Amino acid sequence: MRSSWKQIWPPIVAVVFFLAVWQLAVSFFDIEKWILPSPRDIGHEFAGNPAGIWDHTLATLKLTLIGFPIGTGVGLLVALLLHLMPWAKRAFYPLLILSQNVPSIALGPLLVIWFGFGLLPKMVLITLVCFFPVAVAAMGGLAQSDRVMLNYMKMAGASKWQIFTKLELPHSLPAIFSGVKISATYAVMGAVVAEWIGADKGIGYYMQLQKSAYRTDRMFVAIVIVVLLSLVLFAIIALLEKWLVRWKPRRNP
Repeated sequence: MRSSWKQIWPPIVAVVFFLAVWQLAVSFFDIEKWILPSPRDIGHEFAGNPAGIWDHTLATLKLTLIGFPIGTGVGLLVALLLHLMPWAKRAFYPLLILSQNVPSIALGPLLVIWFGFGLLPKMVLITLVCFFPVAVAAMGGLAQSDRVMLNYMKMAGASKWQIFTKLELPHSLPAIFSGVKISATYAVMGAVVAEWIGADKGIGYYMQLQKSAYRTDRMFVAIVIVVLLSLVLFAIIALLEKWLVRWKPRRNP
């Protein structure tokens, strides 16, 4: 418990200090609310309409929880196929890298043209955002198995499936979880961008409305919600990693 508190209190102090400086700077320089609202203004705006904001948050969370597992699953599947087929990895890995140079926001109009305004283009966009970190991390983890153990299992007559399930997959779990944690934060961003494409509810839709009305305080409320959702998903994945990868040695703080 004491060790966990030592890891938690520094970022809490840093956030409190940042908010205090922000509040003092806005008050001291008398910055207009529509340019940069203070943390107090943002808090008041959130408290003034919690029900409406909660509805938009639930819509974005639902979209995220549908798209994130799909993107993660696609990433793991791609990593597994490229790992088991080295020739395919040499052929398609450069294309995998190049695919990430296309901004996700630029794909939105194309996805709408191809798939309409329903759920499908949003799922495709979130999947494209999420799968890459998982695929790259998983491929890296699978390729870094213990060579001594690998050679020993081959000499003992182990099959490729036995090597994969008994050595490569367990050894790659820390790397896979690193990619999944990154993907979890990207999933929320992908959901927001997907809602920019076309939606009638969600944080992305809420941000579009407030941008048109020059309500900077409400824009910051939306940003805070996106950050909190990302942190919650990241924490859940981190707890799952701690439960599954119990053999991983702990680093000293």
